[in-house]
Amino acid sequence: MKSFSILRLLYPVVVGICLCSSLWAADSRNRPNLVLIIADDMNWDDCGAYGHPAIRTPHIDQLAKQGLRFEHAYLTTNSCSPSRSSILTGKYPHNTGAEQLHWPLPPESKTLAAALKQSGYYTAAAGKWHLGDAVRDHFDRIYEASTAGFVLPSGNEGEPAKMIAAQPSGCEDWEQAIDDRPRDKPFFLWLAALDPHREYSEGALDPPHRHADVIVPPHLPDTTDVREDLRLYYDEIGRLDTYVGKVMRKLKQQNVAENTLILFISDNGRPFPRDKTTLYDGGIRTPWIVRWPETVRAGVTTNSLVSAIDIAPTFLELAKIDKHTTDAMQLEGHSFAPVLSDPMTETRQYAFAEDHWHDYEDHARCVMDQHFKLIRNDYVDLAATPSADAGRGLTWQAMLRLQKEGKLTKEQQSCFVSPRPQWELYDLMRDPGELSNVIDDPAYQSVRNQLTQALATWTAETSDYLPSQRTPDEFDRVTGEPDHSVRVRPRPSKKEMFGTNGKY
Repeated sequence: MKSFSILRLLYPVVVGICLCSSLWAADSRNRPNLVLIIADDMNWDDCGAYGHPAIRTPHIDQLAKQGLRFEHAYLTTNSCSPSRSSILTGKYPHNTGAEQLHWPLPPESKTLAAALKQSGYYTAAAGKWHLGDAVRDHFDRIYEASTAGFVLPSGNEGEPAKMIAAQPSGCEDWEQAIDDRPRDKPFFLWLAALDPHREYSEGALDPPHRHADVIVPPHLPDTTDVREDLRLYYDEIGRLDTYVGKVMRKLKQQNVAENTLILFISDNGRPFPRDKTTLYDGGIRTPWIVRWPETVRAGVTTNSLVSAIDIAPTFLELAKIDKHTTDAMQLEGHSFAPVLSDPMTETRQYAFAEDHWHDYEDHARCVMDQHFKLIRNDYVDLAATPSADAGRGLTWQAMLRLQKEGKLTKEQQSCFVSPRPQWELYDLMRDPGELSNVIDDPAYQSVRNQLTQALATWTAETSDYLPSQRTPDEFDRVTGEPDHSVRVRPRPSKKEMFGTNGKY
């Protein structure tokens, strides 16, 4: 009798546990798993899915064949950590508090990961971190990649680079992160590579790419050193691709591939002169591939314009997060969820991007649609010096020699120009390399006026500002070597940032 009484008392508890388990299981089925794969410094069209004929990316290409490929996808900035902070918070860089390279997200930051975690998702990050310590607890678990192995190239002029040690891929724990997840929850995985970030070394891919595989863009000189530099870059893209394949296989093995949305992007463009740290497409345009078999039709391409600032609101909508939560996050993007079911849908008219300090001081803004791009350079006295890691590489050192010898073309001299034009306008359809500035062409006057107004409206709506003080360069603009006198860049106060004339 006593045992029967205990059972009667425990019955509601047991039923409740069973009911909760059923609800969790149903919740896991109804809400998609979300996997964001972030390449590190990969150009938007440097893979087979976007038409490159030589870089070996069979798994990224398979993602595109099984999913939706975006033709016009842009990042909010051209620099590593500010780009990631913008993606995670759903805010433009100047509103994240982390707009300069290596500045951590502030403790008060509201993030996509935290909102998903609070709603019942298991959240994990694996690979490159680069977001600071304040938001680590927004993830249930972090598998942070080691960056040990960075070394500088050595060797005689004109000879291939020789490295003492290789940079790790940063993807080594991706499969482990999938294995360690709880099976009774939907999951969000932030999988961030170190590939194809510099420094480069032999051995990233077997067999390696060849010099004959390399396609040198017109803004770079076609020399042996440049081809070697690009070949090593290709190899790291190939290595990244192998880990993309491992993720896809692991999800299939666990029988969750059908209801898992995979989004593949890069954090900024190719780490070469006139690419990364610029507002040209080589700096801010990104590959953007979505695979989600339950919703997305396979092998489809869309011309719908998207921005990295749209990722957070899209993921939160798909995860059925309460609107009060998203409102509290003050998201500045637009959900592109409608495009996933109807690729003809348009969710935004313009995309916007920013240029801030990255090794060297700079400040610029741009606005673009699928056809045109307008760039405003705020520090016209400063040359568009490439990032310090690119500056130490074979390509920039070759360009420095050729510049002294007067052997660079006009298109290849853009990183040396000072002063720069304040305004640049490009017809992206007719001039995909953005080599012909048509800002003063009367035929484009109406386009210039339209984009100028769009940029002014965005500036006002997002409270953008021009800092009243400049940040010192941290590296030598010629050698790429560090200036140890300015290694510490504390974030200035609002008074220091704005002064009396900080607003546009």
